[in-house]
Amino acid sequence: MELLRVSYEQKIILRNLMELYQYDMSPYEDERENDVNEFGLYDYKYLDNYWTEDGRYPYLVIQSGKLAGFVLVREIKTASDATPNYSMAEFFILKKYRKQSIGKEAAFKVFEMFKGNWSIAWLEKNLSAQAFWTKVISEYKAGEYSNTMFSGNPAIEFYA
Repeated sequence: MELLRVSYEQKIILRNLMELYQYDMSPYEDERENDVNEFGLYDYKYLDNYWTEDGRYPYLVIQSGKLAGFVLVREIKTASDATPNYSMAEFFILKKYRKQSIGKEAAFKVFEMFKGNWSIAWLEKNLSAQAFWTKVISEYKAGEYSNTMFSGNPAIEFYA
């Protein structure tokens, strides 16, 4: 498994995968947030920010030369903290690659690349995301994490 930083020229690849991700996430979102637009697309509103704002890092997850998903990392700036603060803005592994430890390996690599304080949040109704992140972070941090809330959603915080 490898992580490949998404160049601006590759943005369409991420946009296409984002449509699959948002479709997968739609049952867990509020009714008003999970509709497609007039073109039949979910159209992730923050996608362009990954090439126009500092502190946003887009990666494709590649498994055996094939696209397997993506990871979007966001650095959250705080004036009072010298230690970097990160969130997993979005994290997606295609269904055919799930339950093969690819997601865990991708998460571990990202945590090693971005050292600092982390907040990993999920939508409250998304129990599979809760189970995944609890298991992955518990293994990565050997129990050294805390359950909290982040932007109104359940989350886990830890230091990588």
